Amino acid sequence: MKTCKTTMRTMGKQTTTALQFFLVFFFSLPAFSSLHKNLKDIQKIRKKIIHVYSPSLKKYRKKTIFRPVNKPPLFDIPVTYNSKVKNWIQYFQTYARKDFKIWLERSSKYLPLIKYTLKQKGLPQDLAYLAMIESGFSSRAVSHASAVGYWQFIKATAQRYGLKISWWIDERRDFQKSTLAAARYLADLYKMFRSWYLAAAAYNMGENRLKRLIRKYKTKNFWVLSRKRDFPTETKNYIPKLIAALLIAKAPRLYGFHHIRPHAPYRYEYFYAPGGTDLVNLSRFLGIPYKKIKRLNPELIHGFIPKYVSSHRIRIPKGYSKLVSKYVSLKL
Repeated sequence: MKTCKTTMRTMGKQTTTALQFFLVFFFSLPAFSSLHKNLKDIQKIRKKIIHVYSPSLKKYRKKTIFRPVNKPPLFDIPVTYNSKVKNWIQYFQTYARKDFKIWLERSSKYLPLIKYTLKQKGLPQDLAYLAMIESGFSSRAVSHASAVGYWQFIKATAQRYGLKISWWIDERRDFQKSTLAAARYLADLYKMFRSWYLAAAAYNMGENRLKRLIRKYKTKNFWVLSRKRDFPTETKNYIPKLIAALLIAKAPRLYGFHHIRPHAPYRYEYFYAPGGTDLVNLSRFLGIPYKKIKRLNPELIHGFIPKYVSSHRIRIPKGYSKLVSKYVSLKL
């Protein structure tokens, strides 16, 4: 409670999101977990806090969120609250509610590995939610611009960052490899623009196009750029969409998402399968449903490795290493 009181005293002239920030922290404490059951009660308490502690919120509504005293911070990228973010929150709560709930359920499977990879690269872990708004954590996602996979790489960028694409393999659908490529790409974009909003915008629209617009309008403020006519509409919405997804994902119950059924974490072991390996035959040998192995290896477009390939790393569920050794010895 001492931490809560300290946080309350520091919140005098902050944005509406700062109050949401406090509530996310406040209601995530174990002592207050029972209050999650009734969203209306939470909203009433939120209104009271707004009334008592911040009588002039409109004046500050477009400012960047305050970082609270508790460690580690709830967010590790800047979070701005404005009407565009609010609109996306409402969109996810209403029209896209069903899809967003699926994304939340999938997130428990993929976020741990994404965040670990980002941390290893020295990047903010909240960038993991880019994969949520890009693909909904789906390997099968394909955009109108032919961007593919979890991180929605177009072919040229994917190959620039070392992902293989051919008639039999598309590593944009490989969760681990595409996440590593995305981390490297985001790191390079941040070096170019020195802003996580601009880095994310460049990830969406392309760095060269963003550079031209920065030179044209002589500003590196994303919100200023986003008001320009020739700024891409999709990218105008990209950052507000990311912030909205981040806010909801950090405290889904606060935003009305209850009864989330988290997927099991992404766990597997792997082996190097020789050329000519067919996932259908492998699944029969191991006694595992084909769909289960295919879901672990979505990069294999047709479900097999060509004979001219010396070997390829195959993921399998844990506990099959002895059978796999026998399978490899028979193939060789």
